[in-house]
Amino acid sequence: MAHEPLSPEELLLEGFLVLDTPEGYRAEFIEGDIVVKPPPDGDHEGCISVVMRQVTRKSVTDMDVSGHKGLKLERGSRCPKNHVIPDATWAPRERRLFRGAEPWMPADGVAMVAEVTSLRADRDREVKRHCYALANIPLYLLVDRERGSVTLFSEPGHDDYQQIVTMPFGKEIELPEPFSMTLETTDLA
Repeated sequence: MAHEPLSPEELLLEGFLVLDTPEGYRAEFIEGDIVVKPPPDGDHEGCISVVMRQVTRKSVTDMDVSGHKGLKLERGSRCPKNHVIPDATWAPRERRLFRGAEPWMPADGVAMVAEVTSLRADRDREVKRHCYALANIPLYLLVDRERGSVTLFSEPGHDDYQQIVTMPFGKEIELPEPFSMTLETTDLA
């Protein structure tokens, strides 16, 4: 049985899925580009730790969290088939979303993803934001080290978030349901 030839994007995606990255490196497939990231620096991981610790202690809903979980995101106007690895992904514990999940799982049931900016901050600020919105991930938390701020994107619609709240480091930011908590940002600076 004859198969139709793969498009250039499909060929690139196939190559990406079998890519063997060096230990500690992460590879993502975003808007048709393969992006390989080196291991994060200590300040980056410190920011993620601050957020994870507070969510674990203060969230009204008991959450599971996965650091560096591979997500397959929907294809859309700005986002072709994307395979991204957020710095942190949360889902209500009762869903047991991460149990038995493939390395690249759909985003269905994810409550929030978080990114801490590093070398390619614009990718976190713009490209990933649109991809997460298109995947209907309810909340996207961006810790922007370069700008000294935390932004919460919520209410996904079309391929962007309809609600955007930005606070400078040192100010509190409210995480809505299912978290229903205040995130302190002083320790992010």
